[in-house]
Amino acid sequence: MKKLLIIATGGTIASVSTAAGLTPNISGEDLVANVPLINELCAFDFIQPMNIDSTNMRPRDWIHLCRDIIENYDNYDGFVILHGTDTMAYTAAALSYLIQNSPKPIVLTGSQQPMANPFTDAKLNLYHSVLYAIDEKSCGVVVVFGNEVIAGTRAHKQRTLSFNAFTSMNFPALAHIRGNRIIRSYTGADAGVICLDEKAGPHDSRTHTSLQTYTKLNERVIVLKLTPELNPSIFYLLKRDYDAIVLETFGIGGIPDHDGEYEKAINDWISSGRIIVVTTQVPEEGLDLGVYQVGSTYAHKDGILAGDDMSTEALVAKTMWILGQTHDQREISELFYRVVFYDRVPNQRTDSPKEQDTSLHASQDTKAL
Repeated sequence: MKKLLIIATGGTIASVSTAAGLTPNISGEDLVANVPLINELCAFDFIQPMNIDSTNMRPRDWIHLCRDIIENYDNYDGFVILHGTDTMAYTAAALSYLIQNSPKPIVLTGSQQPMANPFTDAKLNLYHSVLYAIDEKSCGVVVVFGNEVIAGTRAHKQRTLSFNAFTSMNFPALAHIRGNRIIRSYTGADAGVICLDEKAGPHDSRTHTSLQTYTKLNERVIVLKLTPELNPSIFYLLKRDYDAIVLETFGIGGIPDHDGEYEKAINDWISSGRIIVVTTQVPEEGLDLGVYQVGSTYAHKDGILAGDDMSTEALVAKTMWILGQTHDQREISELFYRVVFYDRVPNQRTDSPKEQDTSLHASQDTKAL
């Protein structure tokens, strides 16, 4: 019988009603006790590194979860993290970069309603997470929620109330769960051809390189969303506290150019040794800076990294991870354009063969298991 480690962190699934509102208060062991069917599937151990609303989840907590998994990696067949939904996509993305090429599944799940609610989605999400975690073909960091399995780099919370809270951004779900059946989407090596196949083999990502784990992040990353008449002086003000901006532009990649002040501010930011990751505030279909004149100025500029079809959550986590490993501009670019567990579909306009090379040496902060 397989053995999983349940890592409980709090969230709605563990919450109870108080005078101040829902507050996490239930242990992981008590949560599992509410779904007795999963005891027939495998054995469990439990740890509770924190019991918080996921709004309070921070990068230091991602590192804590990463260390818990690394320290216990050889003793379990998989890991299930019980987590609040509000920042689950950020945690899933962060763990996808901190723990790469994992042959064992690392599953994040939670619920929209507390476990004690008579109409909760918690029981089914927990059951499906365990079902997926014990399957021989499962690997890597994923979110299991609302009958879907989503790559940790592609999850995005799309709805605040509905049970299908998460969507897979610009990429197919890795699998759908129907009852006790896992119906997988087989992803070809180029991450561009998808065919549904219940008997599909393991995801390509775990077969090429060995497990790599990291223990450093740079938290000095901010998301800046363009709005009409946003003063470009904000770039100068942010320099004290941040090393990188994830810039959510208009449309497919538009940055105002009516007086040249944005370009001046952006050039100043880059010349100071900082980086800008450009994405779009439009949820689906991604970025292409070369389409319109208002974006083409930045399409091939040094210091500008194009987020293409990546989610904002993945861009934040990947930038924190990269800047935790290196400050060398060449290595930053190489790491950014490297595909990590389906986080981006390679774009020939921005991804040179050199940048897709996966032979870049591991930094001194990297540990191979």
